[in-house]
Amino acid sequence: MKVYIGSDHNGFHLRESLVTYLHGKGFDVEDEGDAKLDPSDDYPVFAAKVAQAVLASSDDEPRGILICGSGQGMCMAANRYKGIRAALGYDRDSVRLARHDDDANVLCLPARLLQSKETLQLVDLFLTTPFAAAPRFIRRIKEMDDEL
Repeated sequence: MKVYIGSDHNGFHLRESLVTYLHGKGFDVEDEGDAKLDPSDDYPVFAAKVAQAVLASSDDEPRGILICGSGQGMCMAANRYKGIRAALGYDRDSVRLARHDDDANVLCLPARLLQSKETLQLVDLFLTTPFAAAPRFIRRIKEMDDEL
């Protein structure tokens, strides 16, 4: 599975540690974030990079991870792209249901609110939870895509 990851300055250090962690777990990771910390960067730039990379990926099930202070801005920016289903992940239930019911393909994390061990658990859950593919879930995703 190919994982694209990006962050603004608020998630810079968390992104660096997640890239290392995911490489260690054998994931093919593409870092779409800045190489150095820039306190004046803007989250929509990185949301666009990750969303576009997920949509253009040749991988069968590409995933994106976006990190900013609250996770909200990244989520809003990423969801502007048709085919992106970005979800704010703040606890195990929010992440599990986003994958299981809604086939989320981008996880948005709030760097200011999560501890590092908790973040790793949420990322693992996001990358391992399968989409249930129940007819009602498929229908709802199609309705969202048709409306955009």
